[in-house]
Amino acid sequence: MLRTSTTTAHNISRPHLLAGFTVVTVLLAVYSVSLLAGHRNFRNQAVGGISIDAEGVIREADVRSKKMLLDELRKDIQRAPQALMAPTGLRMVSLRGLQRAIADAQANNLGRLPDEVRFLAGLQRIQYILVYPEQQDIVLAGPGEGWRVDENANVVGVTTGRPVIQLDHLLTALRTADAARQVGITCSIDPTEAGMQKLQTLLDHYRKNGIAVNPRVMEPQMKQAFGPQQVRITGVPGTSYFARVMVAADYKMKRIAMKLDPSPVKGLPSFIDMIKGRSVRADVNPRWWLACDYEPLARSEDGLAWELKGQGVKAMTENEIVQAGGDVKQAGTIDPLAQKWADMMTARYDALSAADPVFGELRNVMDLCVVAALIKKEGLMEKAGLDMAALAVADNNDLQLDVWHAPTQVAAQCSFVKSRSNWILTASGGVDVNSWEVASKVALDPSVKETWAKGNDSDHSQFWWQ
Repeated sequence: MLRTSTTTAHNISRPHLLAGFTVVTVLLAVYSVSLLAGHRNFRNQAVGGISIDAEGVIREADVRSKKMLLDELRKDIQRAPQALMAPTGLRMVSLRGLQRAIADAQANNLGRLPDEVRFLAGLQRIQYILVYPEQQDIVLAGPGEGWRVDENANVVGVTTGRPVIQLDHLLTALRTADAARQVGITCSIDPTEAGMQKLQTLLDHYRKNGIAVNPRVMEPQMKQAFGPQQVRITGVPGTSYFARVMVAADYKMKRIAMKLDPSPVKGLPSFIDMIKGRSVRADVNPRWWLACDYEPLARSEDGLAWELKGQGVKAMTENEIVQAGGDVKQAGTIDPLAQKWADMMTARYDALSAADPVFGELRNVMDLCVVAALIKKEGLMEKAGLDMAALAVADNNDLQLDVWHAPTQVAAQCSFVKSRSNWILTASGGVDVNSWEVASKVALDPSVKETWAKGNDSDHSQFWWQ
């Protein structure tokens, strides 16, 4: 299971509780340019519109740094080979061939991996996992096309604008499959108890002295009292691009929900707009998170062909309680309006993925995590007779993950939001990728073997075809 924190809107009405406010974190998606060892420092200073320094402090990147990133990516990434440009509903990527292509690049001292390797031949989703014992191979298949770098430094499909799957994410998913099952892979952006207590003290001071609450006047003081929020990442390297995608998707969801950014799609208003003019119960403290949304995996009778079904991601919600000491715990209840907002986001997730590639990247990460869990759970490497050490072994010194400054904290950005009778506070957000749970739900479907047959006679010496 992969799990991260969640977006929380804390409703405040009693005097001893916090008079609500909105806390958000600044973190956008990043792009891992090279899968060979090392990194370039300026990319840690200007990644997707933010800056992360060596201490892990997140700030907004300046215009010059953003332009440097985009210019370098467009210089670094080559146009896709003509054979990969046209959209296809079924591009097949051989993991055996992929390892061979990587080994060839290393043996010939190319200095970098070919773009078609880094972007898995332009795959945009993984729909099928196909096992070929005679060829000693496992094949990942799904829609694909050529790629380009968009204006926000995302690598996306040339016609769809949806992000392509990256080798960096595949390596991380395979190498952390055991952690996903045993300890969970998490990322959370949370207020500190000390910050909550200091903020409570400030608000109590206003209340006891009969000072009227003026959001514009109080906001700077509240920011100072609340202090920075903590970023926690477990199960995957905090320095990985994989971890940043999870945090970035959480950040974007929160910004949309709390009306700090305009919604990029029609039919998804902010939660703030939904509660305007309404009286919200004092015990309603909703948090939202993004989780896996798959139907049972389809399996052929012989267990050699598998299909992922479903849109991959859904928004979920439940209430939380802010305790007197400043810590937060789950209440086990759900607010109807918060559930309605979550359902609206789920229904529009495809549109969101097209409008903002970070949501598509999160779905790619979830697909890969389910694939990694399935390979482990069903022993598919053993069935195929395929040694995947080059991809799946974490301490492989020949093929290492790109390294970035790990985010550890972000300064609070606060603003007041008020319903008809109460103040609202949002303080955290997250993602939950429960990949092993998804991999455990299976339904027999003989038709999946038809796709398997399309790759049975193909030339598996190449790492992609179709």
